[in-house]
Amino acid sequence: MSPKITLLILMLVVLALIMKENMTKRPDQLYVTTTGQVEMCLSCHTTERLDVAHDTKVLGCSTCHLGDALAIDKGMAHKGIVVNPGDLRVVERTCGVEGCHAADVKKVKNSLMATNRGILATLRYYWKEAPDQNGMFSVEQLLESGETSLAIDYYRKLCGTCHLWKKRGDLPGFFGEKGGGCTACHYQKDDEGLSPAEAKKIHPKITKKVPMKNCIRCHNRSGRIGISYTGIYESENYGTPYEDGGMSSKELPGNRYYLEITEDIHHKKGMTCIDCHTRNEIMGDGTMYAHYEEQVEIKCATCHTTGDVGVTRKGEKLNNVTPQGESYVLKNKLTEKLYPLNPPKSGVCDFSGHDRLSCDSCHASWVPQCYGCHVKYDRSETDLDKLTMEQTEGWWSEGRSYIRYERPILAVWGKRVVIVTPGCQDIITLLDENGGEDKQFSSFTMAAISPHTTQLKGRSCSECHTNTKVMGLGEGRVWREDGTWKFAGIDQGVEIAEGLSPPLDAFVDIEGKQLQRGSRADLRPFNKDELGRILRVGLCLECHSDYTDKAWKGYKPDTVCPKWQEGK
Repeated sequence: MSPKITLLILMLVVLALIMKENMTKRPDQLYVTTTGQVEMCLSCHTTERLDVAHDTKVLGCSTCHLGDALAIDKGMAHKGIVVNPGDLRVVERTCGVEGCHAADVKKVKNSLMATNRGILATLRYYWKEAPDQNGMFSVEQLLESGETSLAIDYYRKLCGTCHLWKKRGDLPGFFGEKGGGCTACHYQKDDEGLSPAEAKKIHPKITKKVPMKNCIRCHNRSGRIGISYTGIYESENYGTPYEDGGMSSKELPGNRYYLEITEDIHHKKGMTCIDCHTRNEIMGDGTMYAHYEEQVEIKCATCHTTGDVGVTRKGEKLNNVTPQGESYVLKNKLTEKLYPLNPPKSGVCDFSGHDRLSCDSCHASWVPQCYGCHVKYDRSETDLDKLTMEQTEGWWSEGRSYIRYERPILAVWGKRVVIVTPGCQDIITLLDENGGEDKQFSSFTMAAISPHTTQLKGRSCSECHTNTKVMGLGEGRVWREDGTWKFAGIDQGVEIAEGLSPPLDAFVDIEGKQLQRGSRADLRPFNKDELGRILRVGLCLECHSDYTDKAWKGYKPDTVCPKWQEGK
C-alpha cells in the first residue's frame, strides 16, 4: 500500500473520530456516589428512588446491576447488565460481593427454598426411583446436568415454579412474579393503583420487612399453609357460590376457587410470617437439609412456655421477643405492635392425658385435605419445562377425587401426636407416543403438616375421641360387638391397576393395620391398642364430658366402668 493511500485512510479515521466526538453528548458533570464511586449511569437514571440502604445516590446503579459505570454510551454502559441482581446465577457478583451480603449467598443457595431437596428426593422415593427420601438433589444440580426421569419431569413441568432459582418474569402474570433469588422475598414495589405502563416506571425497593404476599406466592399449593393462615380454603373447582348467575370471583391463580373460613389466630391479630419464622430457617444456615423439620427451628413453645421464652429448638434467641415486666412481648416486625406472650393454659394443655399431643393436634381447627391425585402423562404431547423454559416431550395433567378441610386426621410422629393430611395420593397413568394407555402405578401417603390454622380454643374432647376420621379410620361408623370394636367406612377406595386402593381418608383399619405410607419412617397411624384406648375415653365422654370432671383425675385405661362392661 502506497504512503499516500495509508495517509488518506489515517485522515479518514481521524475525521470519523472527530465527527463522533462532536456528535457525542457528554454529561456536564462527573457523577459520584456518597461512597466515592464514579457512576455515569446517574446522568441518565435521575428519577429512580430506592430504599435508603440501596439508593442510587449511595450505591449507584452498577454495584447491583453491573454493566459499565464509566461508559457514556448507552450500549456500552448496558453491556453485561443484569435486570435482577438477586438472581442466584449472578448473586456472587451483586448482592454477595464483599461488604454487602457475602455471608448469605452460601446459606441461601443451600436452603430448602433454593434446593427443593426434600420435594425432589421424596417424590423420587414415592415413585420408586430412589431407595429412600434423603437423596442429595437440588434445582441447581438439575439446571447444570439436565438430569431427568419420570418423577423429575413431573417436577420440572408442574412443580418447578416455586424455588429461588426460578427467573423472575420468565412467565406471564402471577407465575412470573415468583422466584428471583434474593428478590423473591426482599422485593417491594409501590405500584398499587397504577396502570401497567406507569407501574413499569417504578423501580422496586429492597426491604427487610418482607411482606406476607411474597411468602404466599409460593406457599399456596401443596400444604397450602400460606393461604390457610389467612383463612382461605381452596375449594372444589365449581366456582360456587355463583354470583349473579356466573362463576365466583373468589379465584386463585391457576383456575382455583376458594372459600373464606377461619383464619389463624395469629393472622387475626395482625402477625405476619416473619414475626415467627427466623432468618436462619427462611434463608438457611448453610447446611443443605433434606427436610423442612430439620431447617425449621421455631415451635409453639418458643413463645408459649413456662420455660425459656423466645428460644428456638436450636437454642437461638428470637430478636423480636423481649421482657416486659414479669412477662414477655413479641414485636411485630412490620408494624412494631407489641403482643403479650401467654403461657399454655394451666389444667388444659398440661393435662396428663395430653402429654403426647402437639399443640397443632388440638389447636389447629382445619387443614386442606386433597384426596386422590389422578395424574396423567401423555408422551404424544409436549409441555413446558419450567427450569429450561423449553417445550419437551410429555404433557402432564392432574385432578383430584375430592378436597375437604374439616376434622384433621391425627397420627403419631416419633413420640408426638400430630396432624396428617393426604401427602401424595398419586394414581399415575402413562400414555405412550400414540396416546394409548401404557401402564399405571400408584403411591398413597399421609404426610405430617403444621396447618397454620391455630385457634385460641382447642378441639373438643369428643371430636378426637368419638370421630373415626380424626382417629385415622376414615369417615364411617364404629361400634362394639361382643367386646370388640367394629368399623364400617364410607369411602371404599378407587379402582387402580393393582385392584382396589385403600379408602382415601383412612390411614389405618380397626385392627391397627397401616393402610398408607407415612411421609417419614417414624410417622405412623394409631395402633390397635391406642385406637381402643381413644375409643374407650369416647364412651366415657357421654357422662364425663369435661376435662375438669373428677373421673379424669388419675384415670387409667383399666378403670372399671359399668357401661364399658355392658359393651355399650
